[in-house]
Amino acid sequence: MKFSLLTTDPNSKARAGELHTAHGVVPTPIFMPVGTLGAVKAVHMRELKEDVKASIMLSNTYHLYLRPGTEVLEHAGGLHKFNGWDGPILTDSGGFQVHSLSDIRKITEEGVKFQSHIDGSRHLFTPENVMDVQRSIGADIIMAFDECTPWPCEVKYATDSMHRTHRWLDRCIDRFNSTEPKYGFEQALFPIVQGSTIPELRKQSSEYIAGKNAYGNAIGGLSVGEPEEEMYAMAELCCDILPKDKPRYLMGVGNPWNLLENMAVGIDMFDCVMPTRNGRNGMLFTRNGVVQIKNKCWADDHSPLDPDGTCWVDQAYSKAMVRHLFVTNEMLGLQIASLHNLTFYVSLMTEARENILAGTFSQWKARMLPQVKTRITG
Repeated sequence: MKFSLLTTDPNSKARAGELHTAHGVVPTPIFMPVGTLGAVKAVHMRELKEDVKASIMLSNTYHLYLRPGTEVLEHAGGLHKFNGWDGPILTDSGGFQVHSLSDIRKITEEGVKFQSHIDGSRHLFTPENVMDVQRSIGADIIMAFDECTPWPCEVKYATDSMHRTHRWLDRCIDRFNSTEPKYGFEQALFPIVQGSTIPELRKQSSEYIAGKNAYGNAIGGLSVGEPEEEMYAMAELCCDILPKDKPRYLMGVGNPWNLLENMAVGIDMFDCVMPTRNGRNGMLFTRNGVVQIKNKCWADDHSPLDPDGTCWVDQAYSKAMVRHLFVTNEMLGLQIASLHNLTFYVSLMTEARENILAGTFSQWKARMLPQVKTRITG
């Protein structure tokens, strides 16, 4: 596992690099499609590789632990063998689920006691067993167990939570270093910066995480409802402290303009359910703006779904046809929208990278931002 920083844009902090893993090289900046349960909703693995051109995917420890369970994954030979994806995989440790399941969990120094959202059964996640579960899943990149604080968050709670996340990190590192990968390839552990939107806490956490000299570093807790400008400010503060020769991963972000703004402050890796979740609800992201395909204005529009799109579905289907699929609850509509959105996200990353390498990212970003934010109403 290594990261090669190729260049930095001369007029911003945007970076282009390469993340080398046992399952392939990941060009950065990169967007990782989210396959929470080991599969990206409504998208076949072949489409993910050949059409979307994804180079890495994300899955979730909490969900895979509950179903199908580590025993099944171990018998399969790990998640790569189980789901048929032969590229790199990153697993989120479950810290965000701890945040989102606030009514059925209890946080202690030991870890988090929680009830399954599926059947109400009781479980305990600790820094140690979360490392064990991720060893069993077999992801290339695994995340430290952390607590994702809500927004807004009181200073005392954010402070206590950050220090607990740091103590948990030390336990994660100890367990990680005392165990071996199960499937014959190297895994890398990424710590996570926390601290809500409180600058001093973000500074403390970034310095603590930077001192661990991990393969890469993540920034958590910045996709929980905070204003966008606070997100960008906190991400930049963290990037200015985290090592320049390590990849930086902003967890759970975001829409297309979030990606562009955070690239400009030095973020290398992103993930978000937005392209597939919003796609299944009829929202299409394009380089010319956002389209709500279920709106009546598209009912008799027989132009291509996205004239400037790079995915084959963009030319194969008209707006009228895709709207028809949605209003009649035909499953194909969800598949088309998901495939389109993921392809757009990944192609946006590719175009951004090309401009960073060419030294023209800032000019390109200035043109793209107003376009991708536009609401297209027919």
